[in-house]
Amino acid sequence: MTRIAVIGGGRIGEALVSGLLGADTKPRDLVISEKLESRARQLTTDYGVRVTASLSDAVEGADVVVIAVKPGDVDAVLTELADIQENSDDDQLLVSLVAGIPTGKFENLLPAGTAVVRVMPNTPMLVGKGASAVCGGRYATPVQLELVEQMLDAVGMVRRVKEAQMDAVTAVSGSGPAYVFLAVEAMIDSGVALGLTRTVATDLAVQTFIGASEMLAESGESPSELRAAVTSPGGTTAAGVRVLEREGLRSAFYEAMAAVRDRSLELGKLVD
Repeated sequence: MTRIAVIGGGRIGEALVSGLLGADTKPRDLVISEKLESRARQLTTDYGVRVTASLSDAVEGADVVVIAVKPGDVDAVLTELADIQENSDDDQLLVSLVAGIPTGKFENLLPAGTAVVRVMPNTPMLVGKGASAVCGGRYATPVQLELVEQMLDAVGMVRRVKEAQMDAVTAVSGSGPAYVFLAVEAMIDSGVALGLTRTVATDLAVQTFIGASEMLAESGESPSELRAAVTSPGGTTAAGVRVLEREGLRSAFYEAMAAVRDRSLELGKLVD
């Protein structure tokens, strides 16, 4: 039985807890460290798990310590955690859900030999449809990597990558939901401008993305093949696709994802 401490009760920490509980992890095997009192009460009410403001209380006896805080809070959390671990006999696996921070940064601040697994999750974890990538630090064993992958299976799919690829993962799946939400928002607003009610435009746009995503996942065809199948020569879809291409959709996506990659690299420099 694995006891898991989640440090940070924000959306990603909550998503992991929700998914683990849905995969039959017992509430008694989970504890959340959350200092904001109102948020702590909400998490306790929603999930029935123990929530504490004390980091040392949360990690005591834990097999896995999950760091799910903002990058700017990592330094303070690791400094406190290092002090706790140096005075503890617990052999703990540290799992980072923090964007941009390499495993080496954690290893340098924590006691020598600490096993670290880095994860890039995304917010669809909240509905069990997350896309996560994992990589191990210098001291993480294959068994520990498999344990983390099993945890993440509870909240979606997971892939193992090299750490050098993690910033690209952040650009694709970590920030990817925001691109999708922005595209749906744009489609809804355009539908309203073209005469639909906002309710109808929303229903149609959202269901279109759901249906298209299911086709991508289940058809076995590539995105380009599926796009070609719905784009008749000289037809209505072809007219729309032509405008998107002319306006630089592909280059805009590349520039946006490159910016995410670069920002992820910058965040890695916040913790020395």
